[in-house]
Order: sequence, then structure tokens, then C-alpha cells
Amino acid sequence: MTAMLTADELTELTRGYDRDPAKSSSLGAQSYTDARFLEIEREAIFYRSWQWVCHVERLREPGSYTVAEVQGRSIAIVRDGSGTLRAFYNVCKHRAHELLKGTGKTRMIVCPYHAWSYDLEGRLRNAPNTAALTDFDTADICLEPVQVEVFCSFVYVNLDPTAPSLAEQSGDLAKEITTFAPDLDQLTFAHRLTFDIKSNWKNIVDNFLECYHCPVAHKDFCTLLDMDSYKVTTHGIYSSHMAKASKGSNTAYSTDGATVDDHAVWWLWPNSCLMRYPGRGNFLVMHIVPVAPDRTFETYDFFFETAEPTEQEQEAIAYIKDVLQQEDIDIVESVQRGMATPAFDHGRIVHDPTGSGKSEHAVHHFHGLVIDAYARCVA
Repeated sequence: MTAMLTADELTELTRGYDRDPAKSSSLGAQSYTDARFLEIEREAIFYRSWQWVCHVERLREPGSYTVAEVQGRSIAIVRDGSGTLRAFYNVCKHRAHELLKGTGKTRMIVCPYHAWSYDLEGRLRNAPNTAALTDFDTADICLEPVQVEVFCSFVYVNLDPTAPSLAEQSGDLAKEITTFAPDLDQLTFAHRLTFDIKSNWKNIVDNFLECYHCPVAHKDFCTLLDMDSYKVTTHGIYSSHMAKASKGSNTAYSTDGATVDDHAVWWLWPNSCLMRYPGRGNFLVMHIVPVAPDRTFETYDFFFETAEPTEQEQEAIAYIKDVLQQEDIDIVESVQRGMATPAFDHGRIVHDPTGSGKSEHAVHHFHGLVIDAYARCVA
């Protein structure tokens, strides 16, 4: 562990937190501004949790591969010749050069440094000019494996070799997703939005997990949905955010002829947000990637019935890019600036026992999971 907390530090950080959301304040601001906490989070959260990579369509064919990064650690995910999905640290066992880049197809994994070659099961098959070495056998060398799982048509990896499967950890999440998005496996990637946000990653999650701010900050969004139907439910490592589409006209984007009339959204610990919006068959994944205490990369991947978005879907993408996300970015960047001042430490959690979207109990649930992770790092 590169960074540890003292018991006193954890006590101070959680001074206002109570397991009962009706009595609780938020997580202390220091964890949003101090670089040491991001180091703790890398070790205690991101290297030990299931991290979203892509839709399985990218890796259906034998020989297909893609490279992902988990907080500075490069991971290669490949479909071997027998159809098994595998993941490895993207690191050559000779001199640690990265092996693969991007996405593609290959029969062998060949290091671009000295041409050490591995099969798609990770076994070293050829190491040039090593015949004279003593006690060297290629059969003894394999790439370092990483856990990989296909969950609801998406590929996830986990750098913790002892972690339970995502299916096991997430309870009824797969059942919920397939109920609302039974066509998910047939959808295809259509578009990606990328945002560079001057805010801590946890502020972005906090903001995503409540719609208390929606009537104030997202007036167009509130016309898209029947806000009275908005309900939020927390479960082990995820929360569900459900609402029906508005029956009237809205100012967000056109939903004429929509076959999907639900707003079904799931946040999955720690940093992936899975969404089904009103419209044609669709699914969106928001992936939140910490870069620094006050900087986060965020991607929005759109999966539609066709790779080419319809005019209506282009309108929805534009709304999310230019309106909804910009409203949220302005919010979280302002919050980050406020947290960096001496004027703020903890804030009270607003709790509605009915579980409405205007409650912050899902934020409180997230903070509890973060605190549990911090507790494992107490020296």
C-alpha cells in the first residue's frame, strides 16, 4: 500500500457521517482535495474493483484484442483461439515493454522491443537468441493474468486476483438491466463523448447519484421525464435510478416514435454509470476516470440499434454534450473550487424516506462504500 490513513485521520474525515442517512453529513472535503487520498483510492478502490472496458462486440472474434488502462496499469484483453476471453497485464516478461496498443486482431502477441512472442493464452512461444542461456525455458514464462468477465454484454476487468466475480458481487443488477434492456447484446457502438473536468471524481459520482439538483440545474431534463415517478434504490455495490418518460412534449430532445419509455439508470461501484434513455433501443455508459485530485476524464459511450445514429439520436447526443453535461460540469467544477476553501468541510445529506429522486440517500450509500475502503487502509 503506497498510502495509509491513521485512525485519527479517518475519524476526522468521517466526523459527520452516520450510517443512517437521515442523521448523516457527507464525506469530508479533504478526501476531494488532498492528493494522498487519490493514492489511497487507487490501491484500495480502483485496483480492487471491477472496471468497465467495452461492449463485448469489440472482442467477439478469436484473435480480437483491446487495451485498457486502470489507473496507470495497462491491461490487454484478448479472445483466444478457443473463444475464451483472457486478460493480462500488457507487459512483456523480458524488459517490461508494453505489448499491444489500441484495438485489433492478432494471432500472436509480439513484443515490439525484442520480439518475444506469446500465444493468446499468454504463454511465451519464442524468445530470440536465448538458446545459450542457462536455466531458461520458455515453457516457464507466461504473461501475468488479470480477472476478466463479461457482465450484461460488457467487458470488465479486476486487478485483484482474489475478488469475487462481478455477477456474484452485484446481486440482482444483471436481472434489472436485462429486464429494461433485453436487446443490449444486439446493440452496437455508435458514438463517444469525452470530457476533461476540473473536479475530483467523487464529486462527479455524487452529482450523478441525486436529482435533488435537477429542477434547479436541469430544466430541460425535467421535461423529458415524469419526475414524480423518479425513484432511487440502493443495493450492495450499485444503485438504481428509475423514472418514466414524460407523456407530453419536452425541451431536451425529440422522443417521437420512441420504443423505450423508461429512464433506467444504474450506478455501479465505483465509477461506471449504465443508462437507458427514452427513445429507440439504446444504452449509454458513462465511465469516470480519476486523473488528479481536481481533474477527471469522463467518457460517454452510446450504443444504438445501428452504428449510424438517426437524426433523433444525433439530437439526443447533442443535448447530452452541449446542455446536460455542460450543466453538470459547471456544477462539479464549482463544488471543487468551494471544497478547496476553508469555508467547507462536511455538508448535510438530504434524505427523503420515500426514495424519491430529490433525495441524496444514494450519495450517502456511495460515501459509505468509500469509507469502508478507507477503513481497510488504516495503519
